[in-house]
Amino acid sequence: MHQLETLTTEIANLAWGPWLLVLLIGGGVYFLIRSQFTPYRHIRHAIDLVRGRYDDPDDPGHIPHRRALATALAGTIGMGNIAGVAIALQLAGPGAIFWMWLTALVGMATKFFTCTLAVMYRGEDSEGALQGGPMYVIREGLPKSMHFLAYGFAVVGMIGCLPALQANQLIQALRDLLYIKNGFLPADADPFFFNLTTGVALATLTALIIFGGLQRIARITASLVPLMSIAYVSSALLAILFNLDAVIRAFALILHDAFTGEALAGGSVLAVILYGVRRGAYSNEAGIGTESMAHGAARTREPVREGLVAMLGPVLDTLIVCTMTALMILMAGNWQGDAEGVTMTAEAFGVLLGPLGEWLVLVVVVCFASTTIFTYSFYGGQCASFLFGVGGTKWYRLAFILFIAVAGIISMNTAINLIDICFALMAIPTMVSTLYLAPRVSAAAKDYWAKMERTA
Repeated sequence: MHQLETLTTEIANLAWGPWLLVLLIGGGVYFLIRSQFTPYRHIRHAIDLVRGRYDDPDDPGHIPHRRALATALAGTIGMGNIAGVAIALQLAGPGAIFWMWLTALVGMATKFFTCTLAVMYRGEDSEGALQGGPMYVIREGLPKSMHFLAYGFAVVGMIGCLPALQANQLIQALRDLLYIKNGFLPADADPFFFNLTTGVALATLTALIIFGGLQRIARITASLVPLMSIAYVSSALLAILFNLDAVIRAFALILHDAFTGEALAGGSVLAVILYGVRRGAYSNEAGIGTESMAHGAARTREPVREGLVAMLGPVLDTLIVCTMTALMILMAGNWQGDAEGVTMTAEAFGVLLGPLGEWLVLVVVVCFASTTIFTYSFYGGQCASFLFGVGGTKWYRLAFILFIAVAGIISMNTAINLIDICFALMAIPTMVSTLYLAPRVSAAAKDYWAKMERTA
């Protein structure tokens, strides 16, 4: 297991080199300028869309804007916001949080473009149903000479959407925060048997949900994600109100370390930037392409509308939820301790809110990790369907469920490295196709706002 962790770490570090920083952040800045700062100027209109003001049940697609956003958020608000932030603080220091914020700010523009394209270039699957996502955007919008990018995305996407970190950290949370904390399991017990049996139970529960398809996943996530997000953020805000001096110190530490890298061994600012962007990309998925598969299923005739809805994602998951997690850990002062991942976050909530805080994190982790697993099963299934036809989705889901059963027995670092490697490779076809088709998004946006002015 140690050799696997070492190998995946080396590959992940190579994949997330400076070149990917240029592609994701540079591309996001380009989209922001090209859109004339649309993400910042039309947030109110995006909120109206989520509220259903412009919904039409006769529009093509499968789910309304609200459920499309909830499904996408179920994939982004999860372990990246709870465990991923803790990992970033432990491995790269507080400065990484600043660069996560930057990925969100430019990621809003990236999501506007990628998710507008996901509706603009929807394609038919093997049964004739409309589907969205980078592979369909590439197939329907790019020259045939570039179609290999679609197949490359789908192949890597099937692996990258396996719930490695979600299942791993959910099982860790149950073991550390429920069983060991309450004396049901000795702290020094070999975790192998517990992790495996819990993984089997989680796999069984997941099977009952994901074989119901997108409609069932969307209904569940539309209920759970907003409720859990509000509970999590409200609890963090309560702690912040009672520790305002510590909040100021936490922000100062983030801003100082972002440009010095002092908290990281060797003081490498570039390493802090790269790891912050890496965790930010996992948190909000801007430019990765997974989220556009959910938004591509939205029921609308106006592609720009779904792009506007999608751009709210980075605000909610990175600028709000990730920031709350980071502040809690920095205020508690346990980011340099021995705890890892979700256990570190739970410790911080326990320090600031007492035992109730740890129980809150456990409940939120169970809900967030579960909804992320459900959403990722849909994403991976879409990739399998593109490659092998709709029938391939069933076989992928079986493999997905089997993977859950064993995800808990690999290390946390191995789990997140596997995701990082795949996300880096998925970003290439997603960003290349979006950059290629960006002028068409700009033209569609211009037409959309002209139409809205005429009907105002």
